[in-house]
Amino acid sequence: MKALLPAVRLVPPVWVQTTTGSGAFRAMDHSTSSPSPGSGPQPHHSAGVAAGSLPAEPLPQPPPEPEQFLLQRSEDGRVALTNEGLELNNELYGWRELEAVDVRPVRWLLGVLLGVSMLCVFLLGYLQFWLSTVPAALGLGLGMALLAWGVRGTNRWRLYRPGREPRHFAFSGGARSWQQLAQEANRRIRQRHDEAAATAAYWLALHDWQTRPREQSSS
Repeated sequence: MKALLPAVRLVPPVWVQTTTGSGAFRAMDHSTSSPSPGSGPQPHHSAGVAAGSLPAEPLPQPPPEPEQFLLQRSEDGRVALTNEGLELNNELYGWRELEAVDVRPVRWLLGVLLGVSMLCVFLLGYLQFWLSTVPAALGLGLGMALLAWGVRGTNRWRLYRPGREPRHFAFSGGARSWQQLAQEANRRIRQRHDEAAATAAYWLALHDWQTRPREQSSS
């Protein structure tokens, strides 16, 4: 049986410039020697740092102290913004119990309609000589009073509480002062909710920080 011949690798010749100006063909190196272990690219070992050599995670910092709110009262004293919550008609609602506060001026439509109707009727009666001066003046005055009362209306407060129906309160007076109180109340509500969220996040981070070394030691 004939012996098998070793496989031959054909390498194309390479043109080499000589000193005489002519050229000659030179075959490439056919050596199949393996490269030295240190000649190839070395893997990077900096990324493979052991988990135990990582620096310890710092202790979570506690949140800042809660903001202290100043006492603010309405002109009639029926609404008060304290540090603990919102007081309406001697009823106290904690800031964390509320979601938001809304104030809208409401016009009494019935008073407006009655005032306009009385003005028209008494003025028409006076112009048609159905009424004398004194009854017409009294009727016009009463109509103007009803119209002013209906236009002034009231300010309706609505307290939004999670999972409950909104509470409604009506207060008379200028709408601008009530709206400023409502804006301050909403700011305090958001501040208290943010402080509660920051406190909860701190305790969760502290619990994770305390349990992590035990898990690593047990593993």
